[in-house]
Amino acid sequence: MLLKAFRISPKTVFFAAVLAFFSTGAMAAPVIALQPVVSGLTNPLDLETPNDGTGRLFVLEQAGKIRVIKSGKLLSTPFLNITSLVSSGGEMGLLGLAFHPSYKSNGRLFINYTRVQSGQVQTVIAEYHRSSTNADVASTTAKVLLVINQPYDNHNGGQLAFGPDGYLYIGLGDGGSEGDPLGNGQKLSTLLGKILRINVNSGTPYSIPSTNPFVGRTGVKPEIWAYGFRNPWRFGFDFSSGRLFIGDVGQDSYEEIDLGKSGGNFGWSLMEGAHCYPIGSTCNKTGKILPITEIAHPTAECIIGGYVYRGSSIAGLAGMYVFGDFITGKIWALKMTSTGWQRSTLLSTGRAISAFGRDYSGNLYVVDYGNGSIFKIVQG
Repeated sequence: MLLKAFRISPKTVFFAAVLAFFSTGAMAAPVIALQPVVSGLTNPLDLETPNDGTGRLFVLEQAGKIRVIKSGKLLSTPFLNITSLVSSGGEMGLLGLAFHPSYKSNGRLFINYTRVQSGQVQTVIAEYHRSSTNADVASTTAKVLLVINQPYDNHNGGQLAFGPDGYLYIGLGDGGSEGDPLGNGQKLSTLLGKILRINVNSGTPYSIPSTNPFVGRTGVKPEIWAYGFRNPWRFGFDFSSGRLFIGDVGQDSYEEIDLGKSGGNFGWSLMEGAHCYPIGSTCNKTGKILPITEIAHPTAECIIGGYVYRGSSIAGLAGMYVFGDFITGKIWALKMTSTGWQRSTLLSTGRAISAFGRDYSGNLYVVDYGNGSIFKIVQG
């Protein structure tokens, strides 16, 4: 999960908006604030919403529970409790959740968690189903799709998301330690340091999409969709354009936001952000995809990818990509202009932001790991 996992204490959020300017100084940033939704969660790490018309929000707690926010209230009974299966703490735990695009009819959901078996840290991707008798709880029967051995207990990635193509995308970090000592980011023979793409609608337990970029290459994992990532902790597709925005947590000097591309090499560990790694060294940048924005430490130290705002209630924010930072608690926006991507500071929250969420009205939410709270981003 997060490189600098959980090392800061939460502070009081500022509900007064911070007015800032784009990096070129040419345009003013939208004014936003954080509106409390619920509190009382324990170490929340993600917020997801099924497209089932209920308006419910589902929150992952690190130890292994999925909680339901229904009609603005946090239900006491977990939707799913797999704490007995999950090894949590530090960067480990129940890390990701994705609802099938046809969840309303088929009740399928997918989770990403870590476990330790006989001393071996593993990432597990598993499928569960909604209960047939109570829509607010899940069946405890699981189908394991993937088990990936992790050489260390950090940089596990964790994000799951269905793309507009209907395939499941899976984020995996480089396996941990510092500086990618095993070179996993650039190796196509391992799933670590990659974003994967699989078809969960066919095969046993899944199939490989024929359009995956490395299908048929000897010695290459066919699940790989893109590579060269350090720890793509949070990423998300834009509802409108279908583009994939990826937050990749940096090492010593730079945090980055990438725009996903099939078959793309995003540089790690030859590069950190747009720079050769280690910083000050030389490298071959040919063929590497550079970030659409990078932020130097200490302005950001643990990037948290978010979503494009497609709501209608915040003036000036429509179509902008909103993201933040776990350590500093800052929230930024990116806007594509005729001169490239421009970044603006939206808010300094003082919150330990572990994820952003969104609903099917295009509204965005902030997950506060430290205080166990969920906030809605609203007009300031």
